[in-house]
Amino acid sequence: MTNIDVAGAVETVAPGAKSDASHPLLTEAVPIDDHCIGNRWSVQDVSQLASITAIIAMGQAAYAAHVLKELLPATPAFTNNDLCNEAKVKLTIQEDGKKPRTGYPRWQRDGFIFEVISWIAARQDLGELALLKDPHVSATSQGIDGLMIELADNKSKVAMTTVFEDKCTEKPRETFLGKVIPAFLERHQNKRSAELVAAAAALLRTAGIGDAAAAQLSAAVMDSSQRRYRAAFALTKEYDGQVEREKLFKGYDILAGISQNQRVGASLIVSGELREWFDTVASQAIAYLDELQAKGA
Repeated sequence: MTNIDVAGAVETVAPGAKSDASHPLLTEAVPIDDHCIGNRWSVQDVSQLASITAIIAMGQAAYAAHVLKELLPATPAFTNNDLCNEAKVKLTIQEDGKKPRTGYPRWQRDGFIFEVISWIAARQDLGELALLKDPHVSATSQGIDGLMIELADNKSKVAMTTVFEDKCTEKPRETFLGKVIPAFLERHQNKRSAELVAAAAALLRTAGIGDAAAAQLSAAVMDSSQRRYRAAFALTKEYDGQVEREKLFKGYDILAGISQNQRVGASLIVSGELREWFDTVASQAIAYLDELQAKGA
């Protein structure tokens, strides 16, 4: 297997061999309050993060999952110029909406990157029997930000469902109250449940569960006692502390009848200005795609 990094170096890794690649994120449990638990994310390897983001923008989340699991240097399963160019459009800002499209509005571009980061964080922490919905390939896709299903050891039942809401905004508190909580309340009251059931059945089939059994097991996502909610925000360092987290996620207990562990507040802490940080990740991802094309993608 040939792996290409964004600096242009080429490294050969035998199929199935481990490398010294690191996880792109550091994830840790942090306290919030009596109503919810916290996760803190920070970037450990921005080059690896940018490369995996580019791979997912090429439609290859399945291979990105393999890279994360095996701790391999980030490289796609296959490449071509059209895929690279399409991925670059997803990672480029275009505010005017003119045709032909060369990018997306900043909020969509940054939202896509943050959804990828949320997916990576879950991938790094999940067990072998957890199933995770891939990030939206289209920057304009709507619907469930993320969904994770944890199976019992023998795959006979669903042990826990986690619904994600991922937000990249300069107004996290307003967004938590005005968008995240209403979205979670809809799920908690089993509104828009057909969407959740369909996504769950699709995930269950990826575990080798037959169509009929997957349809039956997907009913578990309707059970709020087996459902966890995870609200994730990209935040600057001013929000990095228990007092700030408690202020941000205050009111989570409006999701009644569940335990503290079923309400999760996750924070990606970035250095510098929020939008400038996302610009840096996008620029490195595009540079990686340029390298792939230069090497004959």
